[in-house]
Amino acid sequence: MKLKNKVAVITGSTSGMGKAIARRFCSEGAAVLISGRNCERGLEVVEELERAGHQAAFVAGDVGLLETNRIILDTAKKRFGGVDILVPCAGALNLGTITDIAPEQWKRAIDTNLNSCFYLFHLGIPEMRKRDKGTIVAIGSIAAYRGFPGHAAYCASKGALVSLIRQVAIDYSPEIRANILCPGPVDTPLLRDSAHAFPDPAKAIANVAERAPMKRLGTVDDIAKAALFLASDDSAWIDGAALDIDGGVMVG
Repeated sequence: MKLKNKVAVITGSTSGMGKAIARRFCSEGAAVLISGRNCERGLEVVEELERAGHQAAFVAGDVGLLETNRIILDTAKKRFGGVDILVPCAGALNLGTITDIAPEQWKRAIDTNLNSCFYLFHLGIPEMRKRDKGTIVAIGSIAAYRGFPGHAAYCASKGALVSLIRQVAIDYSPEIRANILCPGPVDTPLLRDSAHAFPDPAKAIANVAERAPMKRLGTVDDIAKAALFLASDDSAWIDGAALDIDGGVMVG
C-alpha cells in the first residue's frame, strides 16, 4: 500500500474531487481527516469509509477561518496521532467580473481558495515536521493560467495558490514536498456552477468537453489517482511542481 500508516487531512472533501481523494487514499492504507461545511454529507462519507474498514473522521466548518484549521489539525492529532499529508481541496467560485463582484464575495473566494491553504500550511507544516517529513498536494485549477468570463476572484486565487506552493517547496524542502494539481474541466457540481457564467450553461459544458483533445470531461477519479501519485513516494523527486491534469485543454 502506497500510504500505509499515513495520516491525511483533506479539506473540501464531502463531495467531488475531495471525496474521491479520501476514498483513494484510504484504499492505499491512509487514515483520513475530512472536512467541509455540510455536516450531514461529511458524516455520510465517514460512515462509508468506516464500513469499508478504513479509519476516518470529520470536522465541520469554514476553512476560510484560522480557527477551523486549528480544530482540523488538533482532531487529526487526537484521533490518528499526527499528520503526514495535507490536501487543501476546498473551493469557491463567487462568480463575477472585477467591476461586478461585491467586495465581500471577492473576500469569500480568496478566503476559501487561498487563505485557507495558508492557514492549513501555517499550522500543519510544524506538525508534519514532527514526523520527519510530509507531503502537500494542493488542488488548484488551470484557471491559474488563463482567464474565464466572470471568474475574476477564482482565477486570481488559483494563480496565487501556485505561487504559494512553490514558496513552500523553497522554504521547507527536503522535509516537506509540496506540489499542486491544476485540473481542467472535471465533472463536478463546481463545474456545473461555473458554467452559469455563460449564456447557455449546458452548451458551455458540452463545448469544453468537445474542444479538449481527449474529447471528454475529467472524472473525480482522474484527479484522485494523480493526487495519490503526488502524495506517495512514487513522486519522491517531484517538488514545487504544478501538474496540469486537463485532458490536453492547455495544449489544445
